[in-house]
Amino acid sequence: MEVIKYPSREEWASLVQRPALDVTTLFDTVRMVLDEVRKEGDAAVIRYEEKFDKINPVTFKGLQVSEQELAEAKEFVPEDLKLAIRQAKDNIEIFHASQCFTGKKVETTSGVTCWQKAVAIEKVGLYIPGGTAPLFSTVLMLAVPARIAGCKEIVLCTPPGKEGKVHPAILFAAETAGVSKIFKVGGIQAIAAMAYGTESVPKVYKIFGPGNQYVTAAKQLVSLKEVAIDMPAGPSEVEVIADESANPAFIAADFLSQAEHGVDSQAMLVTASESIVKPVMQAIWEQLDRLPRKEITEKSLSHSRLIVLKDKQEVIDFTNLYAPEHLIIQTADYVDIAGQIENAGSVFMGPYTPESAGDYASGTNHTLPTNGYAKAYSGVNLDSFTKKITFQEITADGIKQLGGTIRTMAANEKLDAHKNAVTIRLNTL
Repeated sequence: MEVIKYPSREEWASLVQRPALDVTTLFDTVRMVLDEVRKEGDAAVIRYEEKFDKINPVTFKGLQVSEQELAEAKEFVPEDLKLAIRQAKDNIEIFHASQCFTGKKVETTSGVTCWQKAVAIEKVGLYIPGGTAPLFSTVLMLAVPARIAGCKEIVLCTPPGKEGKVHPAILFAAETAGVSKIFKVGGIQAIAAMAYGTESVPKVYKIFGPGNQYVTAAKQLVSLKEVAIDMPAGPSEVEVIADESANPAFIAADFLSQAEHGVDSQAMLVTASESIVKPVMQAIWEQLDRLPRKEITEKSLSHSRLIVLKDKQEVIDFTNLYAPEHLIIQTADYVDIAGQIENAGSVFMGPYTPESAGDYASGTNHTLPTNGYAKAYSGVNLDSFTKKITFQEITADGIKQLGGTIRTMAANEKLDAHKNAVTIRLNTL
């Protein structure tokens, strides 16, 4: 971990840099896999599953998870985990259902009425990474709002283990959340299958979900013309704002919960209270020794930072420049600081609100913009799974009221056919 005290504002640009890989270096490899899946369909997907996910072709029972596999998975999920998944699903459902859009009809001019309607994206694809841990929580975060939005087909792809099976908790969460079809496909080939469609995997219109740098590169490439994606994504990150009133053990726990995500994750402490730096560092090392993912966490901590700034305003300004994916505020005046935050994916306020709550079960979504994209992007929400169609209706009185304005503007843009579309109507009145 690096401790930086009272950097000048000129130094801030370098301090907000992430340890992110430039995925453009992977594009040649990714393009090759995308092209082969587009041309060969299932055959290419299975070939790359054997190569990248090391599945045993003898035990592999096809790309789609069967009803029998879903039923068997339930037997392997402990009852306490089933209960936790159901409660988390209920909270996520409550929060996202509150975001339902109601279009309001507006009369912009007498006789001219305009409105919007939210319509679900018909087919969506969810990518759930395998990696070092089964991310069944991400299944809930993506599938629950998709179902509430009314998406007709919710397709999920996730890498299987070497025996060709998906982790039981992922299958249980998928069935609980309302996923339509589940496929044992990971990596680039999963993104390709959902973007282009194969004999087994339906083509979707938008792809959601995190992944490694190859998945990220694949999502970027297919989004150029084949399919929409949720947002640009990079390694996960957290910033903690704290003052002398904060509990160092709480801060350390938040640091480590972020750092254990992966070796390229980043944790930041930003404070105007220099006195808390040493107690926080000591608490981090004490807690680290007790973690089973210590090796991964240590590598992540190597590019994490504790930054001391001169006052509260600098803390706020630095935070808005960094635009963290997760922002935890543990200060005496956390409500005031939170009110001045303009760039963040999700904000966790007060000493008893750990990032873990949003990651799992409070109800908010944990699929969030990273790498500074919180300056312009929202996290996944109900709107992510809908599109809005605008409607307008103009009466005879309305076209009389507005016709002159339209004709004048069209004439000055030298678009005579546009002008005539109004004139020909006015001449009938």
